Amino acid sequence: MHTVKDLWERNAHYFPSREALIFGERRLTHAQFASRARRLASALHGLGLRRRDRFAFLAMNCIEYYEAFAAAEYGGYLMVPLNFRLAPPELAHVLKDSSAVILVYEQQYAATVAALRLQVSSVRHYVCLGGTAESDPDYEGLLAQGQESGPPVEPQPEDVSVLWYTSGTTGKPKGALWSQQGLLASARMCAQVSAMDGATRVLQVTPAFHVGGRGYVLGAAWDGGSTVLHRSFDPLAMLQTIEREKITHTFMVAAMVQAVLAIPNVSSFDLSSLRSVFSASAPIPVPVLRRAMELMGPVFSLQYGCTEVGTIAALPRYALVTEGPPEVVKRLGSAGFPVPEIDFRLLDEAGEDCAAGVPGEVVVRSPSMFSGYWNNSAATLEAMREGWYFTGDIGVQDTEGCLFLVDRKKDMIISGGENIYSREVEEALAAHADVHECAVIGVPDPKWVETVKAVVVRKSGSSVDEAVLIEHCRGLIARYKCPRSVAFVEELPRLATGKIDKPTLRTRFRSG
Repeated sequence: MHTVKDLWERNAHYFPSREALIFGERRLTHAQFASRARRLASALHGLGLRRRDRFAFLAMNCIEYYEAFAAAEYGGYLMVPLNFRLAPPELAHVLKDSSAVILVYEQQYAATVAALRLQVSSVRHYVCLGGTAESDPDYEGLLAQGQESGPPVEPQPEDVSVLWYTSGTTGKPKGALWSQQGLLASARMCAQVSAMDGATRVLQVTPAFHVGGRGYVLGAAWDGGSTVLHRSFDPLAMLQTIEREKITHTFMVAAMVQAVLAIPNVSSFDLSSLRSVFSASAPIPVPVLRRAMELMGPVFSLQYGCTEVGTIAALPRYALVTEGPPEVVKRLGSAGFPVPEIDFRLLDEAGEDCAAGVPGEVVVRSPSMFSGYWNNSAATLEAMREGWYFTGDIGVQDTEGCLFLVDRKKDMIISGGENIYSREVEEALAAHADVHECAVIGVPDPKWVETVKAVVVRKSGSSVDEAVLIEHCRGLIARYKCPRSVAFVEELPRLATGKIDKPTLRTRFRSG
């Protein structure tokens, strides 16, 4: 196989009647999925989409989302998954930056799309999923116009097929380019690291607009496995589906594990089919992990990765233990060991490799990684050097090579599994007329691990309050990025260089 299209055709040929995607009452076999993807790619070609053109998709999890991914892989197009949580100005930026010419959107977002029409000139065609809005064609009607043979295009391994927009330290999202060969390598690696096979049944509850929302689906497909989709995370529905569909693999961040354990009758569900539960973004607190393992068994594994590379390191389930030698139990808070096919280094400020116990920046090279940033050569040159990607994460390895993340070189907050860059929030706050200066930090939270806290210096004579600033931010950035709390100070602490001293702020506000 050379392209992801080859993977879909292989599954349709060898496993035609095996289920590929399940969503509610709908069940698509691998043959049906490939057929619909071919026809969608053909229909998009009929609208004028050509190889390397961009089309965007705005929806919650659904079968059509994954058909659109596959259509891009059949037609050599670039799909741009849109984060439905973003505010209209953020969505407009992504559409303008990618120059998307087609926007497929779910009907529930019709009002948002109406606002985007006035701001974005590149989009020539709008397609409505789940109904009709304005005079836009509906998704199923468009798909019916496509040819079973697919578009008159033969995609190449180096063709980019998805443009993942990731929040940036400069305040504007950057589009990470993933080629077909990169995605194929990622699918192979995911299947290997996560022990997936043809009997795999993945439960996918995290959003498809995240690279993680696609990764496990590709991994399951590597050997013709199946994926059950949920619209979004619901702890009770998750337990019911694991029991009913005999789910073998799923993904949960720490906050999701806690929500599942909070279900009153959680122990009454049959979860014996589970073989692997992946967790990432932030460590699960040890007491929570112990209780989860009592309920589900020794099925948990930790993974660490990013939009640009996918999985970088993992602690497999057999190595994740809550009792034993201190140096082994300590790994519950680790990122795990570098995965196969990853070239891994920790570099100090001089660019030299770090010995065990010495912190350095995580630098990786892999066949499953992005090709650079869309229309942003400066950011690409900063992040990619001689084929190596500089993550901005600071880590340290123990004597056996297990990686522990000790700091984030990039100013980032992780809340409920979502990456939030402080700069984005600071720019939104600074746009308010009464804000003289501000800094944004993450503070501990028992449910979300971290939440966003703003520290603000008001302009002279202003009495602007917390509620006003939070509401102001909601008009500019996604709600999950907005501050949960605001502290007002007379001045911000600074380093000798003049930069705001965020470590001091974190120490002050983490301790209340």
